[in-house]
Amino acid sequence: MGYILVKRYSRLCVGWPHRLPDNPAIFVGGGNTFRLLKTVEDSGLLDQIPQKVRGGMLYMRSSAGANLACPTIKTTNDMPIVQPAHFNAFGLVSFQINPHYIDADPNSKQMGETREKRLAEFHEENNLTVIGLREGSWIAVDQGRATLHGETGAKIFVKGEAPAEWERQTDRPA
Repeated sequence: MGYILVKRYSRLCVGWPHRLPDNPAIFVGGGNTFRLLKTVEDSGLLDQIPQKVRGGMLYMRSSAGANLACPTIKTTNDMPIVQPAHFNAFGLVSFQINPHYIDADPNSKQMGETREKRLAEFHEENNLTVIGLREGSWIAVDQGRATLHGETGAKIFVKGEAPAEWERQTDRPA
């Protein structure tokens, strides 16, 4: 038994055959989310990966790979350095993830937008729940439930509601 590794910046899947091998797991790593999505599209794997995962393949991810697990990539922090055909992703979970979420520092002199403000802008146009996933935390999904793990926690953003903390070791619908 083996596994499939989609390396940083997704170079490994460039030129793959248009069929995903039968393996028990796939790891989709970080890099630029726009480039990763475009590469997965160009490799013919955009529909195959979710089908395999729904059929039992383990999907492990980090950073940009977490963005691809969502319905769309609209809550990435990355710059659009390439143009994918669309923003639709794998849809393995019903919520959006904002990886590397950073809480605003109330003592900061920085006058730019905070992540919280950017996610509020997302909710001006979209209804999906967003999970602000801090460094050192991860989400495990099993049987339709998502459980938060790690030391740093996450923040939940629901349109029309105040942001709330997602307590560690608690679950919610995936």
